[in-house]
Amino acid sequence: MKIPLFPLQSVFFPGETVPLHIFEERYKQLINDCQNESLTFGIPVFINNTIAYGTEVQLVEVVNSYEGGEMDVVCIARQVFRILSFENQMDGKLYAGGEVEFLDMENDADETLRKDVLDKVEKLYELMDVPFTKTSPKQFNSYSLAHKMGLSFEQEYKLLKISKETDRLLFIKDHLLTTTTVLEEVNRTKAMIELNGHFKNFDPLDFKDFKI
Repeated sequence: MKIPLFPLQSVFFPGETVPLHIFEERYKQLINDCQNESLTFGIPVFINNTIAYGTEVQLVEVVNSYEGGEMDVVCIARQVFRILSFENQMDGKLYAGGEVEFLDMENDADETLRKDVLDKVEKLYELMDVPFTKTSPKQFNSYSLAHKMGLSFEQEYKLLKISKETDRLLFIKDHLLTTTTVLEEVNRTKAMIELNGHFKNFDPLDFKDFKI
């Protein structure tokens, strides 16, 4: 399938709201075409000077239009794709495009795994002393809090490319276990440092038990 492409150094997950500020002429044309022809377009992830995977998005609303033609728009992310070919300009257009193949996503995770991951997210927030809004495991998926659990840009990109929900949740679980272990050690070290210099009651040693 051939779609317009708007490469960005960002990762967007299916179901996510995507706010964009449009100021280049080629992308002004793209948004106008989306309005007039009900087009969707792809946002390939620009990473390591390459583009290979991205997310299809659909225009929802033009929130603001400015005198110079700039726009603030809101889109919704839909499907993950792999790029098969890329061209700098589609025929008769200013914007890029290319052939893409959509990934077959499998929602194969059970509720036990979702609850386990969700509990670990909550523990992470507790360790960081950040408010956490409880969510039902039935409503939780790997994309729900993907931007809010400390994944690096590279880790988010790796998560985007995983097609099975179980594998995505296991990937997140492994990250959370590593991160919480580090934070717990940091908090323990912090507590030890704060104790240093305080007056303490030490139990005197009984010298008669010493042997020389």
